[in-house]
Amino acid sequence: MGKNLIIVESPAKAKTISKFLQNKYLIKASNGHIRDLPKKTFGVDPANNFKAKYIIDPAKKKVISTLKTAAKEADNIYLASDHDREGEAIAWHLAEVLKKEIKDKNVHRIIFNEITKDAIRKALENPGKIDEKKVNSQQARRILDRIVGYNISPILWKVVTKNLSAGRVQSVALRIICEREEKILNFKPVESWNVSAELFKDDLTAFKAALKKWKGKKPDFKTKEEAEVLLTSIENEKFVIDSEKRSQRKINPGPPYITSTIQQDAARILNFSAKKTMMIAQQLYEGIELDKGSVGLITYMRTDSLRVASEAVTRTRQMISERFGSDKVNPKSRYFKNKNSAQDAHEAIRPTDCFYTPEKIKQYLTKDQLKLYTIIWQKFIASQMIPAKLNNKELIIIIGKVVFNATGSSIENKGFLEVFPHTMVILGEKIDDAYQENDVLEIKELNSKQHFTKPPARYTEALLIKELESKGIGRPSTYAAITNTIRSRKYVFLTNKRFHPTELGTTVNKFLVSNFDEFFNIEFTAEMEDSLDKVMYGDVEWHELLTKYYESLHSLISKIDYKSAKQSLVEKTDLKCEKCGNAMILKWGRNGQFLACSNYPKCKNIKNFTKNSAGKIDILKPETLGRKCPECNSELILREGRFGKFIACSNFPKCKYTEPYTIGVKCPDCEDGELTEKKNKKGKYFYSCSNYPECKFITNNKPVAIKCPECGNHFMEEKKNKVKGSFKECPSCKKTVY
Repeated sequence: MGKNLIIVESPAKAKTISKFLQNKYLIKASNGHIRDLPKKTFGVDPANNFKAKYIIDPAKKKVISTLKTAAKEADNIYLASDHDREGEAIAWHLAEVLKKEIKDKNVHRIIFNEITKDAIRKALENPGKIDEKKVNSQQARRILDRIVGYNISPILWKVVTKNLSAGRVQSVALRIICEREEKILNFKPVESWNVSAELFKDDLTAFKAALKKWKGKKPDFKTKEEAEVLLTSIENEKFVIDSEKRSQRKINPGPPYITSTIQQDAARILNFSAKKTMMIAQQLYEGIELDKGSVGLITYMRTDSLRVASEAVTRTRQMISERFGSDKVNPKSRYFKNKNSAQDAHEAIRPTDCFYTPEKIKQYLTKDQLKLYTIIWQKFIASQMIPAKLNNKELIIIIGKVVFNATGSSIENKGFLEVFPHTMVILGEKIDDAYQENDVLEIKELNSKQHFTKPPARYTEALLIKELESKGIGRPSTYAAITNTIRSRKYVFLTNKRFHPTELGTTVNKFLVSNFDEFFNIEFTAEMEDSLDKVMYGDVEWHELLTKYYESLHSLISKIDYKSAKQSLVEKTDLKCEKCGNAMILKWGRNGQFLACSNYPKCKNIKNFTKNSAGKIDILKPETLGRKCPECNSELILREGRFGKFIACSNFPKCKYTEPYTIGVKCPDCEDGELTEKKNKKGKYFYSCSNYPECKFITNNKPVAIKCPECGNHFMEEKKNKVKGSFKECPSCKKTVY
């Protein structure tokens, strides 16, 4: 009789679970997805009900072989992949690939929101079956993304340039960034002037008051002169406290984290990217090695549910009472409502055991793990604590027909802020309690200040995720991938942690919006996300959804006029072609934008260029090398092509002479070769011998002509890592030089 087999997604998860099951089960990991749609072909047959052709990941063949052997020997198989659409799909793919080995055996699907002993025990006691509806929802999402990628990306290749891609959700995120950039560029600031006074009495601390009313209404000064009229009228008048208003305000703690909010706060508080946040959260969820073995420290981190198990709430309230005092526990247990029920089977992100305080487990966590775990713990504990209590004070100050006011708050009781201090609380002015009604105040300073309306801010990663979530774009598992993808495609870049669209991103967005507006807009994408959720609940048939989408998309594709579409993306310039006098235009090629003569193909003049911050075009002049072409005696120049730098004749295209560009380091493998700088298809540099293919020496590190002080090797290599920073290392003896 064989052991029962549990298949999870990751080795870390397997290790944590095995601790709770005391060697009674055989636990294996699939290491994520074991098969997917093919990378180089469409892999979907629209004419055959969108039948997908799934292929085994070549890297997973050894894993699958191990799983098949284990499945043959097991009596019961438990598929324990993650508790979401992707996890359900992984379970389904496992069942399909292991179909022969698990035939006539008991195959169960088990799910759990946290990797704890009780959660694992309950899951094994209440096994279920693979949720076909959830699998269909994942398949529909995957195929929709494939339809977009394989139908629209080739169009971008024809119209813009090679190796571009479009994504169903990522393209909408790009559109949001581009539209914000357009608003910023078109923004015209509006001038206004505010009036304020710094007032005091006797030895009391001065406070600032702002103009509230003039002539019975809110002031709206457009110029300094308008503000000066008011200032002149009151500079010799008495400022008198007309009334004092006191009130109390409560600030309630927010709910525990969900995927979007943990990514936003991790960016705001910890300066983590969304990708880094999810990677560390995965580690905390799957298990950390503590003194008692591997322990899953937080619940599942891909969730949009605010639900919390009542047992966890009870235990947390007990912990608050013991650690902070019973008066810090909110009188009633707090439960938070979801915006929708999309993933309500999950809980919010919380510690699996609130008694694992950050300081208690600090020694077992990396620096970044501790930072993220700390805010998750703080946020959850705070959610069951009493509100912060503030005392508010407002002074109304009268000067004839002019009204000023000053407002300030003081904290009477920190409440939950004692645990989660990251909540922003604006206290305003510090107003001494000794100020009373009818007090006559003296002027310390009376002035007007110029202001201009500001353009909307560019999106940070956290703000973009917040925008996507609020509009119903994407789901918890996709936020990090969305922002990472548009950056890796070089459609956007980050400056001061804010997204800017690149020229390429702007061009791609312009084309997509012009030709596929109804597909790449917020409303349609949000509706599609809802439809995919409805597939999961059985309210929408997934094949019908795919058919409707596919046919509508192809209807739009059939209407594209490629010639006019390409022409619409050409950018005119004020520059003239020095060869024929026609205007130069900006066009797209495989290496990006370039200047070309508008009289092409009669004139084939092209130029490389850069743009400065003001958008001015600067033509890049080729670097002359002081050598003559051996074939036509013209100047040799340095050029950069698709695969890196090379030396060419300046008389191109009449003379097509070229030679490799070497970096001044002799090849270590052959006698007469020199090392050349090359670029691969992904744009990464590598260094190889000029005698290739006879000599196949290659390195990814840049060689420099510095003799090794240790072994005398004729060159060293430039390297860089997080620990050492930038340094040079000898490839022969590994001697490092800083």
